[in-house]
Amino acid sequence: MILINSETIHPQIEELLCLAVSKEKVEMEYHSYLLKSNRMLYGMIKETDIVGCIGIEFVSPSICEIRHIAVDPDSRKQQIGSNMIYFIIEQFQLDSIFAETDKDAVNFYASIGFTVTSLGEKYLGVERFHCVFKKQNYYFSKK
Repeated sequence: MILINSETIHPQIEELLCLAVSKEKVEMEYHSYLLKSNRMLYGMIKETDIVGCIGIEFVSPSICEIRHIAVDPDSRKQQIGSNMIYFIIEQFQLDSIFAETDKDAVNFYASIGFTVTSLGEKYLGVERFHCVFKKQNYYFSKK
């Protein structure tokens, strides 16, 4: 994993962020990682390619939110997403990490030990979910 902090957005990071947010918002979101001290963006490297990225925002020193997570479609089902989350938990000694997501990602979060709670129809016709992972669950799920 590498910290992404270049002033210009790498094309592979841009493609990955497009999987998580609309193309119109990619540049704004990327720059928020550069400008805000409580936000960080990491990339997962495989050989010479960036195959995944995870963007986090700290709400306290031991709790953070996953703002964005994306894995290249050709690299999915290889534990890249879960390994990025585990890296963040270990790197920052987190007690808790959470995300808000849609129905498409719920099974991913649940499969790696997150507790999933429906937030209901937050946007018209779109059910959202709050996913939380606590440190005590981490050691159990890694065994």
